Amino acid sequence: MSKVRIGIIGMGNIGRFHAAYLQQGKVARGVLAAVCSTSPHKLKEFADAGVKVFGDGMELIRSGEIDAVIVATPHYQHTSLGVAAIEAGVHLMVEKPISAHKADAEKLIAAAEARPEVKFGAMFQLRAEPRYKKIRQLLDNGDLGEIVRMNWLVTDWFRSDAYYSSSAWRATWKGEGGGVLINQCLHQLDVLQWLLGMPSKVRGFCQLGRFHNIETEDNVTVYLEWPNRATGVFISSTGELPGTNRFEIAGTKGKLVLENDELTVYRNEVPADEWNRTSKIGFAKPDVWTIKIPFGNADSPHAQFMNSFVDAILDGGDVICPGAGGLGSIELANAMLFSSLSGETIEMPMDGAAYETRLNSLIEASTFEKKVVEVSTEDFTKSFNR
Repeated sequence: MSKVRIGIIGMGNIGRFHAAYLQQGKVARGVLAAVCSTSPHKLKEFADAGVKVFGDGMELIRSGEIDAVIVATPHYQHTSLGVAAIEAGVHLMVEKPISAHKADAEKLIAAAEARPEVKFGAMFQLRAEPRYKKIRQLLDNGDLGEIVRMNWLVTDWFRSDAYYSSSAWRATWKGEGGGVLINQCLHQLDVLQWLLGMPSKVRGFCQLGRFHNIETEDNVTVYLEWPNRATGVFISSTGELPGTNRFEIAGTKGKLVLENDELTVYRNEVPADEWNRTSKIGFAKPDVWTIKIPFGNADSPHAQFMNSFVDAILDGGDVICPGAGGLGSIELANAMLFSSLSGETIEMPMDGAAYETRLNSLIEASTFEKKVVEVSTEDFTKSFNR
């Protein structure tokens, strides 16, 4: 095999985005071979371009027309389609989240572990962003010392009511399994645990339908604690305007701040813990150096992920984010919401079965009725927050 035949299931915004860069040749050893949508009008342009079209995802998986598939459907379909692809020997790339909740994610991961010859990747493209790769390098090198605190204020996810009205599944328990945490914030939650590891405690405060006519959370404030007693606060919203995206990590040797496309490191001349033990003056502080860290911009992070995925299929090796790496972000999103719903601190790892039971009860008790309206087409890539 010299070219990997790639199929896409789900031709909404992100599915069409993946199709576009594949058709533009940005994945050197991959070719768009087939697409699938339950909306026939979304398929005509692909059929006209010679791409095979399907109206059923399972049919596409079993068609023999593809070697690999991107699953870009509403969240609850990720597990069933993903397991079907793996069992059919079709290499799998899943859009975020890998599943709607932790228990389903563990089922998908178990299916992949049973078929190690099938490549399984998760589309968390912020890991390919130079800014986060720089931060990872700083942390791995110990430049901040022991981490003591993390704050991420990411409230620049503003969405209008028209956004939520555009699809029946958006921001519903049955269709999406949550709101801002599982949809907009999941990439930040992936980066958070990729950089700092999973916290040991989560206490969430989530407001349901605070700014919009939805039944899920659109305003959240979360307290986090790590095994070394480092603490963190994660805040997000889809109703705040103008919003902020400011990421801080503080350690004994200094702190870093990522905001407004700038990465700044504040480096203590003497580490804080050492100064605390040795200083003879109560109010004195060591000098601090301010360092601007250049990082540049990534060229099509999604395409980078797919090139890595195709290379892994053809040459062996791993993708940038193996599918199992998608577990941490969905567990964090679930734990934050579960904590708020229960009014209790969640000890990690979270009980996935208990959360699934709570989520199913929300689905069963829901009386929410959504009126779906057609909205104007716009460039959704503006939503790719960093």
